[in-house]
Amino acid sequence: MHHGGWHSFMQYDESKSQPQVSRQLLGRVLDYARPYWPSLALMLAAMGVNALLGLVPPLLYRDLIDNVLPNRDFARLNLLALGMIGIPVVSGLIGVAQRYLGARVGEGIICDLRQTMYDHLQRMSLRFFTHTRSGEIVSRFNNDVVGAQRAVTGTLPDIVINGITLASTLAVMITIEWRLALLSVAVLPLFLLPARRVGRVLRRIRRQAMQYNADMSSIITETLGINGVLLVKTFGRQRQEVARFRETSQNLRDTGVRRALVGRWFFLGLGIASAIGTALIYWVGGYQVLREAMTVGTIVAFAAYLSRLYGPISSLSNVQVEFAQSMVSFERVFEYLDLPVEIEDQPGAIELERVDGLVRFEDVSFSYLAEDELPAQPAAGPDENGDEPEKAVGVITTRRWALQDLSFEISPGRLAALVGPSGAGKTTVTYLLPRLYDPTEGRISLDGHDLRAVSQESLAQQIGMVTQETYLFHDTVRANLLYADPDATQAELETACRAANIHDFIAGLPNGYDTVVGERGYRFSGGEKQRLAIARVILKDPRLLILDEATSHLDSHSEALIQAALEPLLEGRTSLVIAHRLSTILAADQILVLEEGRLVEQGTHVELLARGGLYAHLYETQFGQKPESTTSDLS
Repeated sequence: MHHGGWHSFMQYDESKSQPQVSRQLLGRVLDYARPYWPSLALMLAAMGVNALLGLVPPLLYRDLIDNVLPNRDFARLNLLALGMIGIPVVSGLIGVAQRYLGARVGEGIICDLRQTMYDHLQRMSLRFFTHTRSGEIVSRFNNDVVGAQRAVTGTLPDIVINGITLASTLAVMITIEWRLALLSVAVLPLFLLPARRVGRVLRRIRRQAMQYNADMSSIITETLGINGVLLVKTFGRQRQEVARFRETSQNLRDTGVRRALVGRWFFLGLGIASAIGTALIYWVGGYQVLREAMTVGTIVAFAAYLSRLYGPISSLSNVQVEFAQSMVSFERVFEYLDLPVEIEDQPGAIELERVDGLVRFEDVSFSYLAEDELPAQPAAGPDENGDEPEKAVGVITTRRWALQDLSFEISPGRLAALVGPSGAGKTTVTYLLPRLYDPTEGRISLDGHDLRAVSQESLAQQIGMVTQETYLFHDTVRANLLYADPDATQAELETACRAANIHDFIAGLPNGYDTVVGERGYRFSGGEKQRLAIARVILKDPRLLILDEATSHLDSHSEALIQAALEPLLEGRTSLVIAHRLSTILAADQILVLEEGRLVEQGTHVELLARGGLYAHLYETQFGQKPESTTSDLS
């Protein structure tokens, strides 16, 4: 699969100031609006009616001054007074309906957009999440989607209503007195000239603000999450982090101030322009009245219309700015939606039912680097020194291949132990089997089915994973366990927890199975979390088990409990274990010895010791002094 979109995404320049409002971008926005056309049409109709109703009051003023007062017409005066109350009431009620429709459309589109983005990101491979700051993702969901919402509920309706108001007002003004209408329009260039320049500046400021916002979200999620806080506190970096946050926060503040000022200057200019227009109307109109060529009512009506003319003109002169700014939000959301999904189900993917558990790796090579990040010349493999560390999740490895030409087979129900020095590629093997990544070259099969031809969901049902880092949701113990099987009964939960030697501990908690686990499980010790993870996998009852037997942070008591919990779990399942314990290695049906991404040896403990290779060396260095130990680290 080509990852070209990847690197270009990572290189994406957030500060580029020209969001091109292309026809294509507009088309995509309108696609999201399509299901809401009926509501939109009603909303536009309401806007049109309201704009026309707004034309009536100045005509009432003119009638009052030119007819009612000179003729002392009491009956007509009552009618005019009623009209002056009635029109705003009707107009206000229509406005409420229009607002309701607008909000329904806007909120609906945004809900769809958020849902589409969440669905899409759920399908992204691990590579995306190792490349992207979590705060950046949160920012797209919050700030950018809200910006897009402003476009739908604010900017677009504004354009429509201002357009209708402007056209209808001009039409009425021309029919009343065409010379004054032309004079009113003469000041238009004063509005339109500054708008373009201001538009560019405001757009640049807005994009910058969005980037600072994303930076701030990132700092918050990274340094105020439990792991981040631990890191900051243990390294005594609070002052530096506070300073870093202050800098971003102040940048955001300064950007906001600049945006407000630029906008203020712009509106000052517009205010002056409309003042000039109004003064001209009164001056020329007054002159005409003095010459008795025009009535006083006409001037009053005209003056009233001017605000209806200049208001929309100022809004529309700035509309390109507003529109382009709001499109920036859609642009940023679509950027995420356009990221290629690296691991996708093929059309007609096989749904696995019950599998035997025959696992086969055939000439598998894998690189964490995307295609456009690879070294120019093809590397022949890792260098002799093997200094370059292999990475699992997080930073990209500099080594060309994390795994190279790996071929092995695990028979159904057998236990395979992965052994090797740090950075040998053991974790990578455990990522490829559940298809968290696809191999760069070669093929992995389960019961003869290429994993790429199997549906991801049905594959996930077959595999249980216990990783080094047990992740628990901020929820009850029960909810965390039910993640494996939502339909499990209390009795099944307890059976699984007894098997994992954790039931007594849970029963002793203040609320038993309904006790809330702290975020990431920080109210539990490492051993307790690991046993809870084992209970969760027992509940899932998978055919394949992947286990990272991390024991470094466990005391011998916890380790003995976990060891006991694992025995029934490994029974009768195909298991792939990153082995750290001698007992696991001795129990393994086959040992796979990895070094620098290559499979250097495989066989049983006895066979490999007799061979005197890397395994024998690892065994001697770890167990040479105390062969009776059963918990030393062999990787």
